[in-house]
Amino acid sequence: MPMPKDELQEEYTNAWRTYVDSLEKAVAKLEADIKEASEMASVCTSEWCQATEHVVDDLSNALFSISEPRWANKADSDKIKQLKRRVHDLYADYRNTAAKANA
Repeated sequence: MPMPKDELQEEYTNAWRTYVDSLEKAVAKLEADIKEASEMASVCTSEWCQATEHVVDDLSNALFSISEPRWANKADSDKIKQLKRRVHDLYADYRNTAAKANA
């Protein structure tokens, strides 16, 4: 027996929000890692820089390619916009940290 449309929509919305929450946790973890690296120059090795840049790229790609459900509310949309800004700022922080390490 097929699932009712409302139930299916609710399941999809919950899964979508779980995914966005996971992306938010990943952004927060990366922010903490970059902050820590900026305070300890020895952490900023070329391997660290390369790995960090890949993670930032992956998070950016995930956030900028995410499809918002048409029934997403304003809070959901605002959260995505805020995460996109954070990843943009995070990349700038990463570049500053990497530049200091290579100076």
